[in-house]
Amino acid sequence: QVQLVESGGGLVQPGGSLRLSCVTSGIIFGIGDMAWYRQAPGKQREWVALITSDGTTTYADSVKGRFTISRDNVRNTAFLQMNSLKPEDTAVYYCKYTWATYDAWGQGTQVTVSS
Repeated sequence: QVQLVESGGGLVQPGGSLRLSCVTSGIIFGIGDMAWYRQAPGKQREWVALITSDGTTTYADSVKGRFTISRDNVRNTAFLQMNSLKPEDTAVYYCKYTWATYDAWGQGTQVTVSS
């Protein structure tokens, strides 16, 4: 059974930091790409960051320089380190696994940036 489980979300003040985790099971983690997406209330889901199976990373312009995506192929886990958070980063954050034409999503974790 494929499972992607996000955690680490919460309420943080502007300028603060959070580290999201995506623990996976039921997939061959090391051969796939991992990505983070987010969806704010009333908006479409948007791509945030990607790390390929060989460790190449790319970021949306809105988070470049503030967020860092990483992966641990031993623990089958992806991470998103979020620094200098802004109110506009408030959203539900989802992780996604992709290999060839197959993809799987987690259930999401809420991040709220507010004073």
